[in-house]
Amino acid sequence: MTLKMTNSRATTPPNNLRCREVLLGLVVLFVPVTLNFAFAQQSAQSVQAPLNAEQVVERLVQMNVHRVQALQSYQGTRTYRAEYHGLGGARAAEMVVRVAYQSPGLKEFSVQSATGSKLIIDKVFKKLLDAEKEALTAESQRRSALTEDNYRFTMLGYEDGPSGAVYVLRVEPRSSEKFLYRGKIWVDASDFAVVKLEAEPARNPSFWTKKTEIVHTYSKIGDFWLPARNHSITAIRLGGHAELTIDYKDYEITAAGGLGGGSVSNTTSRVGRR
Repeated sequence: MTLKMTNSRATTPPNNLRCREVLLGLVVLFVPVTLNFAFAQQSAQSVQAPLNAEQVVERLVQMNVHRVQALQSYQGTRTYRAEYHGLGGARAAEMVVRVAYQSPGLKEFSVQSATGSKLIIDKVFKKLLDAEKEALTAESQRRSALTEDNYRFTMLGYEDGPSGAVYVLRVEPRSSEKFLYRGKIWVDASDFAVVKLEAEPARNPSFWTKKTEIVHTYSKIGDFWLPARNHSITAIRLGGHAELTIDYKDYEITAAGGLGGGSVSNTTSRVGRR
């Protein structure tokens, strides 16, 4: 599917330029938190008693190395939805995308359908797909990873969650790198996988936005935790707001290995959104 839209700064009204700048800011907000925890596989280790923040993060980082190696390929469907109310009026759009991941860092996207505002489709949805591909590089992963190099961690609690016990940690970025954020994460106490995140960006991506709230949740698909829903609401400086949601479903894990670099088996696991 090819969607075209013609814009130029010489002819585009100022309000439309501001609208486009606000919407482009949403791309920066969504990509890193979607990528950081895309490979959260089950651990054989169980936690008998709460650990401190340093121990939890150490196990999370260690498991991430094995998880990236274990998940070789999967497919799934995403539905992108966005609504914008503010400068330039109201706009809305929806796009359904089929995604195929192949280790170590290849993602292919196929647009199944797209309706609504071409500005949102071209400047938000398609930019999100392009940015996600670019963020799969080793350097981008290193700069946005949930590690001690990029964040400071503080233990906030240990509580029961829908999937079992979880550690709750506050995360503070060590720099204002555009792909970093501040907020809270919930880490499964058995799998050492992030199951939920509530955050705001480390720096404001646009002058026209004043506050953004981001919520990401993850579901266990077979032995893996994969994104289930991403949602953000951005308040616009001169009034109005932008809302962006990504829903994930129809996962198929087509090839996966065990922890610790075990051999890869060709298996297909078909699981719905939850």
